[in-house]
Amino acid sequence: MSDNRTEVSTLGEFGLIDHLTKNIEIQNASTIIGVGDDAAVIDHFGKQTVVTNDLLLEGVHFDLMYTPLKHLGYKTIVVNVSDICAMNATPTHVILGLGFSNRFSLEALEEFYEGVYAACEKYGVDLIGGDTTSSQKGFIISCTAIGEVAPDKYVKRSGARKGDLLCVTGDLGGAFLGLTLLEREKKIFMESPGVQPDLEGEKYIVGRILKPEARKDIIEFFANNDITPTSMIDVSDGLSSEILHICKNSQVGCVLYEEKIPIAEESRMAAFKFNLDPTACALSGGEDYELLFTMKQDDYDKITLSEQISVIGYITDPDAGAHIITKGGGKHPITAQGWNALKGE
Repeated sequence: MSDNRTEVSTLGEFGLIDHLTKNIEIQNASTIIGVGDDAAVIDHFGKQTVVTNDLLLEGVHFDLMYTPLKHLGYKTIVVNVSDICAMNATPTHVILGLGFSNRFSLEALEEFYEGVYAACEKYGVDLIGGDTTSSQKGFIISCTAIGEVAPDKYVKRSGARKGDLLCVTGDLGGAFLGLTLLEREKKIFMESPGVQPDLEGEKYIVGRILKPEARKDIIEFFANNDITPTSMIDVSDGLSSEILHICKNSQVGCVLYEEKIPIAEESRMAAFKFNLDPTACALSGGEDYELLFTMKQDDYDKITLSEQISVIGYITDPDAGAHIITKGGGKHPITAQGWNALKGE
């Protein structure tokens, strides 16, 4: 970024919104009126509408010391798109509210919006409105995402039934390890500001935390192969707590096999380097934005067409509870802090 700094106050609020949204290109036929009026108008032409919201606060959800603003803009859209996908719906629109203090220049906001637009383009969503306001300190982001789904094709957390397969997309634990690495480098930097961060060879895990992706591709895969999961949730808080959400909402139990949990080789190596258990990182890490879902056994042959889907267990009666079978053959209750049960095995 250049050294030129434009104070946001020189534009005023409406000038700022005009400036940041002047080049929007509408991608969806459902967008009737986008940015520029009192409210947006969308028409999903007989589809059902899915709506979700996420609040991201500086110092709580992100640290600008190691999060580039462009990445933050991208991630803001992704985490919302991921919630739409978790309903088996197609994301179509986002609304973005920002609060920022005067330490943020116009150039900084442009950088943030660059990331927003990159994600909008990748996921085929239209930014159709929002609000900006000044905040006392820090950066506050509120993002609402809207999606569409064919009537009654949406998938809730509550449809899992005994005998269903428990599946997850992609791999887990990478984002937590990326965050662990960035926090470690930040601590070293704070103690000795001259030291350059050492991210050598850790591109994968750093990418998992700074630039996650939502699994819209899996929703398209389901549609193309006539698969409707019985329940689904996105993995934002860690595998174990998401499994417990599905079990609680569906009133079922489950068996999860530790050896079936997909963990990338890069994540496994990083975990050993940090003296962490890779399984613990996958169970309790969070922010992977993969999809955890259940499906009827009859659909098993269909999902074998995707290398992105792993079967990691199955659904049982509620009385059986939610358990993990470790590589050593031990059986432990799944807890929201999944590593406790695994220590010492």
